[in-house]
Amino acid sequence: MTDRYIRNSIHIDGKNQDLIKDYKILIAGCGIGSYIAECLLRLGFENLTIIDGDLVELSNLNRQNYTEADIGKNKAAVLQKRLLGINTGAKIEAITEYLTVENLNNFNIDHKVSINALDFSTDVPFLFDEACCRLGIPVIHPYNLGWAGFVTVITAKSRNIKSLEQTHKVFELNVGDFIIDCLKKENISTEWLEKFLKEYQQIALVSSPPQLSIGVNLLSGMVAHIVFKIATNLPIKEFPKSYYLSLQG
Repeated sequence: MTDRYIRNSIHIDGKNQDLIKDYKILIAGCGIGSYIAECLLRLGFENLTIIDGDLVELSNLNRQNYTEADIGKNKAAVLQKRLLGINTGAKIEAITEYLTVENLNNFNIDHKVSINALDFSTDVPFLFDEACCRLGIPVIHPYNLGWAGFVTVITAKSRNIKSLEQTHKVFELNVGDFIIDCLKKENISTEWLEKFLKEYQQIALVSSPPQLSIGVNLLSGMVAHIVFKIATNLPIKEFPKSYYLSLQG
């Protein structure tokens, strides 16, 4: 094992460390995806494609992997520079465009795993899932719940997340209802999350979900663990099964 990853030893053996180095991962959305990308790279996944046409804003800095000097710059381009600063030998491809219905088929999505961190303001996240599943690519969906993180994985054999009940116009609220149902089945307290969703519902049509850096850091570790399990042929949970990690009681 090289000096770069020597502190990964015992947790990750040399064979698997070598295996994940060139394992191609596609990250669509460099908001939540910004910290996930760094966690994956530091773990040893050195072949990443990152996609986002958005620009860094001041309101991103409470939870995304950017600085004040990055404001006004393209997220994917800034993130690529940061990742290469961590590992100059990594293969980091940055696509500085939004994924749209029109251009989705123009991009090479043929990777080993994809991470869908796109906004649900259009049908693009669902079309992205469908395109990946047609190629047999697992799609990881991370959700920042503020004080908690929730992750589910879509595969060609699983249900699609679009199958959730469309009770609300804002899709994140439908996801929220689904998460609460899942947690209740596991006898996990949902009082704090129900309170949050009730308050968010009042502003959901005009505001993206409020999020914390706590949630995205929890998600980074969760997603990296799931990707590692997929890469090393270990079993994972598939939608509607899920992963949940919370700092709330």
